[in-house]
Amino acid sequence: MSESVSPSPKGRGFSFSIRSPRDFWGGLVLVAVAILAIWASRDLPGQRGFAFGPGTAPRLFAGLLVVLGTLVALVGLVTDGPRIEKYKIRGPVLVIAAILGFAAMIRPVGLVIASYVTFMVAILGSREMRVLESIIAAAVMTAFCVFLFTYLLNLPFQLWPRF
Repeated sequence: MSESVSPSPKGRGFSFSIRSPRDFWGGLVLVAVAILAIWASRDLPGQRGFAFGPGTAPRLFAGLLVVLGTLVALVGLVTDGPRIEKYKIRGPVLVIAAILGFAAMIRPVGLVIASYVTFMVAILGSREMRVLESIIAAAVMTAFCVFLFTYLLNLPFQLWPRF
């Protein structure tokens, strides 16, 4: 008695399924970013034998990112993982608004107010933070920024508005 293998209903040929779409597509995005970095650093000298230059680090890190991104994408093909969730626009929009707001506010109102408002707007991008936690987190991060930029790095930032 002989056994026969019937063709799959989708037809003949190679077929595969993406078992973890989040890992697979995330890995491909990492590879794409690495290729962009390699392309952007194409005119920088360096990495010719032992001649290290300004292009060495970007190319080395981009090459490492290609390898890691490829591994993540391959893991997405062979292991089960979570599906891709619906994209939420609120977080990225508020973080970008916070960055642009900081750029617009830093000179007129100073580092303290600009950074506090920036942190509060960025925190609104997440639904996980409560009001009191947000106020405390923004105050701590503002104090850290003032300490870092004005006292440790001695950058000439205006701390408060000038009237």
